[in-house]
Amino acid sequence: MALESVDLGQVSGAEAQAPVWDHYLQGDPARLNSDFGEFLKRTAIRLDVRTDDQVAQEALNHRDPMIREQSLFQYVDRGLPGAVDLLTEAVKTDSVREVRWNALWALEKIGGPRALKALQSFINDDDADVGEWARLFASELTTGVPSFDSRSWKQDPDRTFDETILLNIDVDVYVRLDDTGRHWGKISLAPQGLARSYGQAHACPNSATRDSQLVISKNLAGLHDDGTPHVENFLFRGVTNHASAGRGSFFFESRGLRPIFLSGQADNDSLGHRNEMVSAKRSGEWTTDPLMEVGGKPAIRYVRGSVQTWGYINFETMRGSSLEEILFPGNSILGTLDTPTGPMANAYITGTFKGKLVDWDGDGKIDVNSLDIYSTHDAEVDMNQDNIADEPGVQFCTRTGWMNS
Repeated sequence: MALESVDLGQVSGAEAQAPVWDHYLQGDPARLNSDFGEFLKRTAIRLDVRTDDQVAQEALNHRDPMIREQSLFQYVDRGLPGAVDLLTEAVKTDSVREVRWNALWALEKIGGPRALKALQSFINDDDADVGEWARLFASELTTGVPSFDSRSWKQDPDRTFDETILLNIDVDVYVRLDDTGRHWGKISLAPQGLARSYGQAHACPNSATRDSQLVISKNLAGLHDDGTPHVENFLFRGVTNHASAGRGSFFFESRGLRPIFLSGQADNDSLGHRNEMVSAKRSGEWTTDPLMEVGGKPAIRYVRGSVQTWGYINFETMRGSSLEEILFPGNSILGTLDTPTGPMANAYITGTFKGKLVDWDGDGKIDVNSLDIYSTHDAEVDMNQDNIADEPGVQFCTRTGWMNS
C-alpha cells in the first residue's frame, strides 16, 4: 500500500495542456472554475497505488480499523463497481461503530436508489447511533433535511461547554509535487485517518454565544509519551443565518498564534519553528432538536459543512511508505499562505464534515456534552477543564516550549 513515487519527467505533453470539459456549457466559468479543489481533483495523480482488489480486501479484513475505513472511502473515491455492496457488508460486519457509521456516510456520498435502500435497511440497527446515522443520511438523500430518533438525553451543567460534538471529517489532500504548479498528488483521508494524523476535532458551542462564537478543539492522541493528548484549539467568530426554522447557516473565521514546525510534524522541533498567526475558515449548517433544550435554547443535534485549509507535508520522507507508516500522530501540520512560512504550505486540504450528538457511554441516553475538551470558552488550553487557562491567551500545546523561544 505504498504511496506513489512520481517521475515528473514522464508526464506527457497532453497532460500538461489545459483540458476541456463539457461543464463549460453549464454557465459562467468564473463560477464553475472557482473551486480550487475541484480543479485539482480532475488533474492530480492518485498517490495510493494499491490495486482495486487490495483496496476491497483491506476494507473488510485489515487489522487496523483506520485502514479498513480508509479503504472503504478509497473504493468509493475510485468509482468502482460494487461499492454499495462493499459498504453494506462493512456496516453489517465491522466491529467498530465509527467504521460502521462512516461507511453509511460513504453510502450517502454515492447516492441513488440502491444506496438509499441500503441506508434504510440499517435504521433499526442494534446500535442506536448507527441506526440514527442511517435514518439521518437517508432523510438527507430524500429531503435534504436530517431526521432524528426520539431517545432521551442528558447534559452536565458544570461543563465548560453546553455541547461537545465530535466531527467526522473526510478530506482530499492535494500535495504540490514540484515548484512548477503543474504536478499535484492526491491523498484521500477518511475520518479516522485524518483524526490519527491531524487530531480529532470537536465543535464546542455555548447556547448564549453560538451564533457568533465557537470553539473547535482538536485532541491528538499518541503524540506524548505520558499519554496526555496534544491539544490545539481554534476560536472561531462569525455570523449565523436563521432564515430556516430550526437550522442555522454559518460562516466563521479563526486566527491564532501557533508554531509552524519546520519538520512538518506537530511538536517536532528538530528543525526549528516559527511562531505565526494561522487562519482558518469554516462554513455549513446546524440543525436543532426542539425536544432537547440546553441553555434555554433547542440544542444543536447535528452539524454539516465544508472545510478548506492549507498544510505542510514533508513528502520526501513519505515516498515508498505505507499508509500505516505515514498516518501516525502529528505527521502533518496545518498552515496558512499569508505568513513568512507560507511558501512551505504545499498541501491543499478540502472536504466535508458531519457531526451529531451520540450516546458515548452506552446507557441509552444521548450525551450532550460529555466529551473531554481541553479548552476555555476563549479556546485557551485548559488541561484540567476548569475553564481557567493554563497560560492566558495560549491556544496551542506548549510542551515544546515554543512560546518562550
